[in-house]
Amino acid sequence: MVEPERQRVTVDGLAVDVVSGGSGPSVVVLHHDIGNPGWLPFYDRLAERYRVVVPSHPGFDTSERPAWLRSVRELASLYQWLFHEQGLDGARLVGLGFGAWIAAEVATTAHGRLPAMALLNPMGLQPREGEICDQFLVNAEEYVSSGFVDIGAYHATFGEPPSEDQLVTWEVNREMTTRIAWKPYMFDRSLEHLLHGVDTPTLVVAGTGDKLVPPVCAEQYAELVPGASLRRVEGAGHFVEIERPDELAGLVSGFFAEQEG
Repeated sequence: MVEPERQRVTVDGLAVDVVSGGSGPSVVVLHHDIGNPGWLPFYDRLAERYRVVVPSHPGFDTSERPAWLRSVRELASLYQWLFHEQGLDGARLVGLGFGAWIAAEVATTAHGRLPAMALLNPMGLQPREGEICDQFLVNAEEYVSSGFVDIGAYHATFGEPPSEDQLVTWEVNREMTTRIAWKPYMFDRSLEHLLHGVDTPTLVVAGTGDKLVPPVCAEQYAELVPGASLRRVEGAGHFVEIERPDELAGLVSGFFAEQEG
């Protein structure tokens, strides 16, 4: 296992918490709307070939909150600034759920600067069938646990029951999600048009058992991003990186290696 490094970096005077580990070309992982639960086995698998960098989004977890931030597109712009200042301009991106939406927004304006990205159970598009689960109709525990097919993986990661600190963190992150992704909820109607201009080699992954985001959203991304590849992980839920870390890391690493070749 990799012993991750923890640091606090700044962008626009805001403190952003980052964990990183491994060596090789950089891979930046953009986490879910629930936050980053720590250094996951999925990160360890990627770190066998890459330097894995996982920032906590500004306003999420213990990263400082920009009072002005009001959209995912603004958050993506802030990330591009952070990448430049931290020497991550040429990094590969991995987006998880909500983080996949951020990664896609980055790619719409990063023409020629991203070698590859992977979008896992991505939010950001209005599903043509079904709808994205409204987390504010349930409590945080129900929302997160609903993202798992394997409830044992949920308990192993977040505790049984989750700690008070974890519950507080989820509420902080839910409040920040409301600020930037409330109306419309978890998608932007203009994104489907902007995706046509993405020139980043893209892998889209769908967990077939995802109850939070209809798997058709992954299909829509694969149709809209030129040349994108679609893969499915059978029986996995929204948090596929926790339920199937080895399988997912193999898909992502293999795709990145293809682009390097």
